[in-house]
Amino acid sequence: MKYFGNEASEKHKTLQQIIRKKDRIDDSKRLFLEIHALLNRSVVSDSLPNEVDTLFSDLTREEYAIMPTHKDETIAWCIWHIARIEDITMGILVAEKEQLFNEEWKRKIKVPIIDTGNALNDDEILKLSNVVDINELMKYRDAVAQRTRRIISELTFDDMRRKIVSESIEKIRIAGGVTSQKDSIWLLDYWGKKDVAGLLLMPPTRHVILHLNDCCKWKKIIRNNEHG
Repeated sequence: MKYFGNEASEKHKTLQQIIRKKDRIDDSKRLFLEIHALLNRSVVSDSLPNEVDTLFSDLTREEYAIMPTHKDETIAWCIWHIARIEDITMGILVAEKEQLFNEEWKRKIKVPIIDTGNALNDDEILKLSNVVDINELMKYRDAVAQRTRRIISELTFDDMRRKIVSESIEKIRIAGGVTSQKDSIWLLDYWGKKDVAGLLLMPPTRHVILHLNDCCKWKKIIRNNEHG
């Protein structure tokens, strides 16, 4: 069921159709930024309040750490996950520079891990969710998103077709962005087969839509006291 992102999803369909067309590069960048604005708190793009503001504005600290069922994760984990993946893919793979995450962010957020969290089991997800500093985590998420918008503004059409280089993939592994576990290491192969346009269509857009939809669903379940 769709709980979030109808407008963003429709715009994403259009972006898929035009993002690799040379004469639509400016339209593609504009549309990406429109979608991206819908997937982050309005402070990121200095825009009107949106669905993301509504989702996070009234959550209690406890609600961030509730796992509705054993098949689910938590809202706190989702924020960490989408922020880390966007930070890694946009900073290292698209911009071919560095990720924002560092020891200072790790200390502020109070996280026990540095990777994307893909391979965490339920107990580890709950531990992360209960110890993380939510305010600092949201600041990190916002900082990553703001940096993404700056990266997009500088991209050219040639960048869109650029393949991801193996040196950048290795840089992620060395930095600990993924672990050696099978539920994590596969990301390197997945990202390594993309071009820049392909990355823009997933980690900072489609991937976020899917996870924020989960968060909205879980919030509804939690508020209805259906979790267990």
